[in-house]
Amino acid sequence: MGTLDYLLHGFETALTWYNILFAFVGVLIGTAVGVLPGIGPMSGVALLIPVTASITGGLPPETAATSAIILLAGVYYGAMYGGSTTSILLNTPGESSSVVTTLDGYQMAKKGRAGSALSIAAIGSFVGGIVTIIALIALAEPLSNVALKFGPAEYFSLMLLGLAAVSGLAGKSVTKALIMTVCGLLLGTIGIDSVSGIARFTFDIPWLYQGIEFLTIAVGLFALGEVFKTILEKEEEDGSIAKINNMLPSKEEMKESAMPIARGSILGFFVGILPGAGATLASFFSYLLEKRISKNPEKFGTGTIAGVAAPETANNAASGGAMIPLLTLGIPGSGTTAILMGALMMYNVQPGPLLFDDHPQVAWGLIASMFIGNLMLLVLNLPLVKVFAKIIQTPKQFLIPLIIAISIFGVYAVQVSTNDLLLLLGCGVVGYFLNKNDYPIAPLVLGLVLGPMIENNLRRALTISNGDYGVFFTRPISLVFLIVTVLWLTIPVLLKARGKKVVINVEG
Repeated sequence: MGTLDYLLHGFETALTWYNILFAFVGVLIGTAVGVLPGIGPMSGVALLIPVTASITGGLPPETAATSAIILLAGVYYGAMYGGSTTSILLNTPGESSSVVTTLDGYQMAKKGRAGSALSIAAIGSFVGGIVTIIALIALAEPLSNVALKFGPAEYFSLMLLGLAAVSGLAGKSVTKALIMTVCGLLLGTIGIDSVSGIARFTFDIPWLYQGIEFLTIAVGLFALGEVFKTILEKEEEDGSIAKINNMLPSKEEMKESAMPIARGSILGFFVGILPGAGATLASFFSYLLEKRISKNPEKFGTGTIAGVAAPETANNAASGGAMIPLLTLGIPGSGTTAILMGALMMYNVQPGPLLFDDHPQVAWGLIASMFIGNLMLLVLNLPLVKVFAKIIQTPKQFLIPLIIAISIFGVYAVQVSTNDLLLLLGCGVVGYFLNKNDYPIAPLVLGLVLGPMIENNLRRALTISNGDYGVFFTRPISLVFLIVTVLWLTIPVLLKARGKKVVINVEG
C-alpha cells in the first residue's frame, strides 16, 4: 500500500462520527485552554488524558488509542490557536508561544483593529497547520524507514539528544533544567526493573512496584501546580478587553500578510522538527525575520499586521513540525509532545519507526484528523471571537474548582488508588514551588517518559557489545547524535559566559 492509500484509510478512520466528535471537542477545549491565561497546552493535554481514558474505556484498544490521541492532539494545536486571543485583546499571552503576538496584536486592538488581528491570526494558524500536515505526510514514511536501521546504540544516543535538547532550552537556567531532567530520570527508575526483575526504590511498598505513574505526576505538576499558584498569589486583574469592530481583515491587510504567513509556515515547520526548539522559538525567529527583511522595520511594535501573521503562523507550524520526530522517531520535541507520547504508551502504542507498520490506524488516523481539526478551528475561531472575549472574563472562583475536580476524578478513574491521589496533591504543591523558583517542569516529565527507554536501550547495546562502551562512539549515527547532544548543552553555556543573551524556550 502506498502513502495515498494509507492516508485514505486514515480519513476513513478520522471521518467516523465519534472521531469527528473527538476532534471537535479537542479543538474546542484546546482553543479555550489557549484563551485562558496560564493553563497552556501542556497542562490542558495532561488534564485531559484521564478524561479521554474514561471516555474511550469501552472501545477496542486500537480504536481507543486513535480516538484519544485525536482528541489530545486537537487540544494541542487548538491551544496554539487560542493563545493569540488573549495576546491581542488583553495583552496577556495565553501561553508562551504567543508572547511575540502581544507586540503588534495588542497595538492593533488599541487602534480598533482587533477583529482584523484575530482573523489574520486564525488564517495564519490554519495555513501553518495545513503546510506542516502536508510535510508530515511526505516525510513520515522516508523518516520511518531511516529510523528502522537504528539499533539500541543509535536509539540511546537519539533519546539522550531529545532529553538534552528540551533540557538545554527549557527555563531561564540550563543548570535548573538539567537538575529537573535528572529528577525525572530518577523517578523513572522506581519500580520493578524490566531486565533483572529486581524491585528498585520501592521500600517494600506494593503500590510502588508498578512504578510512578506518569499521568499522576503530569496532572499534579502542571494543572494543580497552576491552581495553587492562582490561589496563593493574588494577581491583580489589570487587562481591559479591547473593542472588536470589524471582523474581517481588509484586502490590503490580506495582501500585506500573505508573504509573512508563507515564510512563517516554512520557518515554523523546520524549527518545530528540531527537538527542544518548540513553538516559542519558532514565533520569535519568525517575528525577527519579518522585522529584518521589512522595508519599514520601525512599524513593528506599533500595530503592523505582519507582526501578528508571522509569529502566529510559525507557532502553529512548529506544533505540527514537533509531531514528526514524535511519530517517526519516538522522540518528543517538546513538553507537550512528551505528554502525548506518554498518553500513547498508556494505550500500548509505541511511537517510533514501527508505528506506521504496527499501528497504521493510529498514525494515519491522527494525520487525517489534523486536516479536519485545522478546518474546524478556522470555522470555529472566526465566528467565536466575541465569545472567547467573554471566556477570558471567567472568574477564577469558578475555574479553579473545575480544574481540581477534573484532576482528582480523572486520576482516580484511571488509577483507582488513593495513594495516587495523595501523590497528585503532593505533586501540585511541588509544582507550585518549582514554578515559583523558576525550575522548568517539562524536562522532569520528559525524563520520566524517556528514562526507562534510555535505560533499556543502553543495557541492550551493552549486552550486544559485551559491555564495551565504544559501541556508542564507533557507530557513525550514534556518534553524530552524541556530538550534537554535547554541543546543544555547551553552546548556550559558552554564549552566556561570553555575555551573550541566550533566547530561552519556556514552552511546553
